[in-house]
Amino acid sequence: MNILVVNCGSSSLKYQVINSDTEAVLAKGLCERIGLDGRLVYQKAGGEKEITDADMPTHKQAIQMVLDALVNPKTGALNSLEEIGAVGHRVVHGGEKFASSTILNEDVLKVIEECNDLAPLHNPANLIGIRACQELMPHVPMVGVFDTAFHQTMPEEAYLYGIDYDYYEKYKVRRYGFHGTSHSYVSKRAAEIVGKPYEELKTIVCHLGNGASICAVKNGKSIDTSMGLTPLEGLIMGTRSGDIDPGAMEYLAKKENTDLEGIMDILNKKSGVQGLSHISSDFRDLEAAAEKNDAAGIRALNTYIYRAAKYVGAYTAAMNGVDVICFTAGVGENGPNTRKGICDYLGYLGVKLDDKANEVHGEEKIISTPDSKVTVICLPTNEELAIARETVALVTAATE
Repeated sequence: MNILVVNCGSSSLKYQVINSDTEAVLAKGLCERIGLDGRLVYQKAGGEKEITDADMPTHKQAIQMVLDALVNPKTGALNSLEEIGAVGHRVVHGGEKFASSTILNEDVLKVIEECNDLAPLHNPANLIGIRACQELMPHVPMVGVFDTAFHQTMPEEAYLYGIDYDYYEKYKVRRYGFHGTSHSYVSKRAAEIVGKPYEELKTIVCHLGNGASICAVKNGKSIDTSMGLTPLEGLIMGTRSGDIDPGAMEYLAKKENTDLEGIMDILNKKSGVQGLSHISSDFRDLEAAAEKNDAAGIRALNTYIYRAAKYVGAYTAAMNGVDVICFTAGVGENGPNTRKGICDYLGYLGVKLDDKANEVHGEEKIISTPDSKVTVICLPTNEELAIARETVALVTAATE
């Protein structure tokens, strides 16, 4: 079965077509600047990347362009759209309603819409993409795969905040966590690499990128994760502050003469390593600055690494031990200095990094020494493949 995987943002759309039998990517690309001038990037497996500038006033037009590219007689990956067996959609927030992926229908879409307040920048865009695909492919099954679903196994003591319990009961204010599809895929793949049952491992997944989170996976279940009600909590990120004293928001609001909206803009868009360094939110730029002994670049990287190492320590305590630590996503997969910096804090766990193996970039590899008490792995994430697998499983089960 061929699965079209769609990740729809407010003005962009990423896509892949994956053959579920071979798990090969047949084609991939993205649509950018939807609602503006529009650009389609398309690449068939083994082919050259094609870029087409064209008007995309809505997501429907963008998806139509993707479908047209997929069946283009010269460069298309498919002979006809009938070769698409199902569509898997990334949905950011499922609240407490969805503890697993689900086949999309009107009732499900209404519940997703009810979660819009929890993810106002993401869920509405996800819904737009779903409805556009439904309109263009009315007879193709659609599946929603939720970023938050994997973390619905967290125990109460992990997801509750220390505020009046009424706010949880009335408004569902709690930690939800994100990057769940990535954490699920990486932790399962790690079990395969070390050759041990998934249900018997204690794994910490460090999803480190411009957006970053760490997850504790005990016996195959997420028991804690660093992001919270929103993706702002937890690690220092590209432009997000991560954990901060709430009292600092009131203090800054008075000093900067701004309102809550202004403070949230600061915390989400002007903080993180960008705010700490005044150089960039791109870790490659920070690395380059640090190599030149730039104090601001060094300060930002050191603070980022320290925060990540603290979370690894906390989650080791939460699981009463750790067997495997995985580094994934843009920085985790391509940042040997960051990986080393974090592991340097973990000597008390018996972590021993193999410096030569750690020079890997974007490849799957064990980077700890054979005598390390904890196996450390550089493990590229593959959220699209995880979404495709979830989609196939649900559609297949529904037709049996």
